[in-house]
Amino acid sequence: MLKSSSRPRLLAASLGLIALFAMEAWAQQPPTVRIRGTIEAVDGPMLSIKSREGTDMKVRVTDNVAVFGVAKTELSEIKEGSYIGVTAMPEPDGTQKAVAVHIFPENQRGAAEGFRPWDARPNSTMTNATVAQTVKGTDGQNILVKYKDGEKKVVVPDGTPIVTFVAGDKSELKPGAKIIIFGAVKKDDGTLEANRVNVGRDGITPPM
Repeated sequence: MLKSSSRPRLLAASLGLIALFAMEAWAQQPPTVRIRGTIEAVDGPMLSIKSREGTDMKVRVTDNVAVFGVAKTELSEIKEGSYIGVTAMPEPDGTQKAVAVHIFPENQRGAAEGFRPWDARPNSTMTNATVAQTVKGTDGQNILVKYKDGEKKVVVPDGTPIVTFVAGDKSELKPGAKIIIFGAVKKDDGTLEANRVNVGRDGITPPM
C-alpha cells in the first residue's frame, strides 16, 4: 500500500506527464497558412494559385473539401443576434473601423470567436462575435459586438463591403476564381492541403 505522503508526489508526477503530452500534442499541430489569391489552373485535386503577393502556390484540396461562396449582401442583414466577422482598423478612441464585414450562417455560429490581429492590411484586426446592438450613427452604422472574452464597438462606414457565406461546390474551383483559404495545412513534405476554400461569387474578391 502506498504511504499517504507518496500520493501527492505521484499525483504531481502524473499531472506533469499529462501536461507534457498535451504540450507535445500541441507542438505537433501542423502549421497553417492563410492564402488569398486567384486560381490559375486546376489539375484534379491540385489548385495552382497566384497569391495576392504574386507568389505561385500549389494547394491540394481534400476529397471532402468544403467549398463556400462569398456573396455580396446588405448592411441591413446585420441584426442583433447575428454572428459576424469584422475586418477592421483600430481607431485612436478604441473603436474598430470596419473595412469589411462577413455574416456567418447559423451553422457556423461561434467559429473562431474572439479578437485578434489580422493580415488583410497592416495593423488590421479581426473580430468574430455576436451583434449585441446596432444603431445608425453619424459616420455609418455603429455596432456593438460581444465575444466570450470581451466586446468591441465597431463603426461600419457607408460603402463597406458586406458579404455572407453560402454553400458552394467543387465546380466553383476554376481558373479565374478569387479565393481565400483561412487555414491551409503545411504538410511535412512542404505541400499545402486545404479542407475548405472560400470563393468570391460573381467575380468579387473575398474582402476579409
